Amino acid sequence: MKKTLFIILLSLLISVSFYTHADEIETIKQNYIRLLLSENEKEQELVNLLIEFPKESVVSDRMAVELMDRYHITSSDIGGLLESLQPDGSWSDVDYSSQNRSGWSPKVHVERILILTKAYRLPSSGYFESKEVETAIHKSLQYWIDRKLVSLNWWHNQIGIPKTLGGALILFESKLTPQEKEGALGIMNNAKFGMTGQNKVWLAGNVLVRGLLENDLNLVISARDTIVSEIKIGDQEGIKYDNSFHQHGAQQQFGNYGAAYISSMSFWSQMFSGTAIGFDQSQLDVLSGLINNGYRRILWNGYMDVNALGRQFFRMAQIHKAFSVGFSALMLSEVDKVNANKYNDLIKDNFENRGQPTSLTGLYHFWMSDMTVQRRPLWMASVKMSSDRVIGAEAGNGDNLKGYYLADGATYTYVDGDEYSNIYPCWDWRKLPGITSYETDTPLKALSWGGYHNSSNFVGNVNNGHFGITAMDFYRDGITARKAWIFTDDYVLCLGAAISADSGCVVTTSIEQQVKKGDLFQLRNNAWDKTSLVEFTPQNEVRFFSGNKGYIILEPQKGKAILESRTGKWNDVMSMYPKDMIENKEVFSLWIDHGKDPESSIYKYFILPAKSQEEVKTFNVEDIQIIRNTKDIQAVWLSKENMALVASYIPADIQISKDIHLKSNETGLFLIKQDGKKLKITFADPTQQLETVKLEINKKKYNLNLPKGEKRGTSLSLDVSL
Repeated sequence: MKKTLFIILLSLLISVSFYTHADEIETIKQNYIRLLLSENEKEQELVNLLIEFPKESVVSDRMAVELMDRYHITSSDIGGLLESLQPDGSWSDVDYSSQNRSGWSPKVHVERILILTKAYRLPSSGYFESKEVETAIHKSLQYWIDRKLVSLNWWHNQIGIPKTLGGALILFESKLTPQEKEGALGIMNNAKFGMTGQNKVWLAGNVLVRGLLENDLNLVISARDTIVSEIKIGDQEGIKYDNSFHQHGAQQQFGNYGAAYISSMSFWSQMFSGTAIGFDQSQLDVLSGLINNGYRRILWNGYMDVNALGRQFFRMAQIHKAFSVGFSALMLSEVDKVNANKYNDLIKDNFENRGQPTSLTGLYHFWMSDMTVQRRPLWMASVKMSSDRVIGAEAGNGDNLKGYYLADGATYTYVDGDEYSNIYPCWDWRKLPGITSYETDTPLKALSWGGYHNSSNFVGNVNNGHFGITAMDFYRDGITARKAWIFTDDYVLCLGAAISADSGCVVTTSIEQQVKKGDLFQLRNNAWDKTSLVEFTPQNEVRFFSGNKGYIILEPQKGKAILESRTGKWNDVMSMYPKDMIENKEVFSLWIDHGKDPESSIYKYFILPAKSQEEVKTFNVEDIQIIRNTKDIQAVWLSKENMALVASYIPADIQISKDIHLKSNETGLFLIKQDGKKLKITFADPTQQLETVKLEINKKKYNLNLPKGEKRGTSLSLDVSL
């Protein structure tokens, strides 16, 4: 009797376990299918905004591929695929012999299989459960299985192809023959656990889908655990403590691997929803920190900051990458109810209320990525640098063929958001806004994997959340300079000192190079004169206005302002594009000419975003006292704010004002705010090496114990009395 009862109980446990496993697998599969078919009303609202932009025909970026998949599948799209399908299952317009590492043409074949399977499953496609489509899927799938095509780029073989194919297989699973399933699983098996960061997440995701196809819950759980293991802060790659994202070493990768990471994690959060393996709140909080405290800062009016794109200067890159973040935020908002309002604010600012004052303002420095962002209600500015700690930029797989100067102090200012949209083929890449570089016709030096560093460690920022100074001791490519940016509520003041070079070429500092947003005007005799070209010679001050930005250049300077039509080839920037793909732009450029072999040259100029002509004309530069702009110290006193901002490349010893004398035993960055007889001194160590700093204010001595560990380089405040 006991033996019989034991057998019955064991059978019941096995039965319950079987059905539990089967139910979990089925729930995850149905979630996957729902996500692939975009059967979500809220997502459709964002899709409707996306499809206002024309669909791209040449796409390589994984995020852009997934965005293009969100465009509505039309009967004509499917009809065209069916018509061009060859009897052997290939498509006549696909170059199956392609050896390109980035825009690998054969991947289009698998993308089309996914499109056909979606059309087969979507009632609205006009080809729902169509026998013609079913036959086409079988033929094209068998062609891919038989050909066993391999890319020279491992990513396509282990990540890209299995990821796309996996979705098609789940959608078409009930119609797969045993031979097709076996052959397809062989392709899926190219993805195995391993690597780091987002590559690790991609690979685990592909293994997970294989587990679903094999109905192997243990493999699904192992893959899920591998994915979740990357939801953490502080490893060499992945999410950093400053809310940036690194991959390929200490390199900011917001727009590339980071965007793929949050897209993947938002996808998996919904895919596991309603199951025992869903993300817990602590994991969701980590993702919310990255997106709402990191990504939200580098989006403006639905465009991603150029400084966040990494090596991916695709057509529509700023728009597509911003939309990718938007969809990630939307998906997570439906799973993470605790942080839903934060995600909704990101979506409202960038898509629903585009063009209205932003709700996220303030000055923020990504101290682990050498990047500063200032956000005001009507404008945004960012500066990207590099140091001996942080890689500036990289190239590879035919991407970023001209990005040699991307992190040399590139400074972008936004009002509308589209100031630099699709300008890349028409750019003079030696005159990226904010950088100091050579003017020469010789080809740009090529970047490679691993990128480059600025040789100095003096790169950082001090701020109080609204005002601040960013500074970079720049030494690269034979040019040296001390570069500083003062950020306020109304303007950015840019200072340069000790500029020298060893090449014999003309050296320039670029102030602006953007898409034309309006006519170019120069202030002459207190009136704005419309012009298209100004070659200015040394004079006390020059003022320009174009679109909704003003520019004021101080000190005797030589330079040029020009509004001109330019034409460029996309293939020169990203090799995946056809050589005959042309871009035409009207471009506004403004730069300072330091001449050949400059010896301790300087610059001082203001950028005034979101201003009228009248505001730029009447802007009083006398309210801003530039105390020093030398190789040792760059210091400014803002009289209206009773505030000093100082970059001291040697131990400081400087009279700030009649009331304040500052001394320190170390280099550093200072923000000093005076309120009557009280001072708030905010200090940051840009070298990220100091433990303490000793200060003297009017001969009174103070010791500061500086932030340690992951907080090195951040700001610390001290209250003192005069």
